[in-house]
Amino acid sequence: MDNKRPVYLDVNPANMPLTAVTSILHRISGIILFVGSAILLCLLSSSLESAKGFEDTVLLMQGGLIKFVVWGIVSALLYHLVAGIRHLGMDLGMGEELEAALMGSKVILVVSAVLAVLAGVWIW
Repeated sequence: MDNKRPVYLDVNPANMPLTAVTSILHRISGIILFVGSAILLCLLSSSLESAKGFEDTVLLMQGGLIKFVVWGIVSALLYHLVAGIRHLGMDLGMGEELEAALMGSKVILVVSAVLAVLAGVWIW
């Protein structure tokens, strides 16, 4: 008897390996960068319109919400950069073994967290 019933695939992040989580976060950070670039371009556009637009943008950038958004975009950029360097290394054949890939994922998370904290200190 041929069983053609669909198979239940549990995609719970708690059951995913760390390498898969870092890969998915790399893709999510790319989406955040795509959306964030529109936000940053709007801020740049309003600051370049006139002297009043620049003053308004400076006042807006002093608010906590905009600083948090900019910090999120910068943190996504830093994560995407660190994970992208690892992906380039894997394209060259480095870190493809299971133990090396797991260690690389841990390094990505730690380095990205440190860089995000430093970015927060720089922005605030």
